[in-house]
Amino acid sequence: MDLLADYRRATMYFEAGDPAGAARLLEPIVEVEPDNAAVRQLLARSYFQSAQLGRAEEQLRALVDRNPSDHYAHHVLGRTLERAGRPGEALRHLRIAFAMYSDNDDYRVALRRVESKVRR
Repeated sequence: MDLLADYRRATMYFEAGDPAGAARLLEPIVEVEPDNAAVRQLLARSYFQSAQLGRAEEQLRALVDRNPSDHYAHHVLGRTLERAGRPGEALRHLRIAFAMYSDNDDYRVALRRVESKVRR
């Protein structure tokens, strides 16, 4: 197994609009390299893009547990929870991401959107 070649191929699949194909390539890499944040992040994004929200959440929680200052993992976890219909849980992670990186417009928009959902 050539992990680097598989990772590059998975990246190409993801960028070409085949997140499920990317996930299939990334899963065995994460098994072998569980501490590789870049691989785990791409796997989480692949799951998110292919609507495998439970699997995305699992990978994102692992990233946040290993590195609580990973603002992007918090953001995508928040988006995943929002998409799964859990805006109350999403709000915490979106707030953390925005607090760490308030210059990011995507973070601001997602936070405002979920805040409005929770206020209803």
